Amino acid sequence: MLSAEDMQRHLIQRAADDSDFRRGLLADPKDTLYQEFGIEIPDHIEFHVHQSDMRTVHVVLPPDPVLDEEQLEAISAGMCCCGI
Repeated sequence: MLSAEDMQRHLIQRAADDSDFRRGLLADPKDTLYQEFGIEIPDHIEFHVHQSDMRTVHVVLPPDPVLDEEQLEAISAGMCCCGI
């Protein structure tokens, strides 16, 4: 199976070489990924493809590192700060 980086490189190169593929990727990326790799993206996951131009820059950030309540409780459950 391809790594995420390899898949991204493949998609970018294929979109550069094939204008029909590029249009499909922009219009319906989930179906295009399924057709190209057989990968089915679940409905609860959003998948966006953006086309850059000379006036637009896209920066993709990783998920927010802030822990949610459940994660905080799991961490604090094993800690003791009584100093004894």
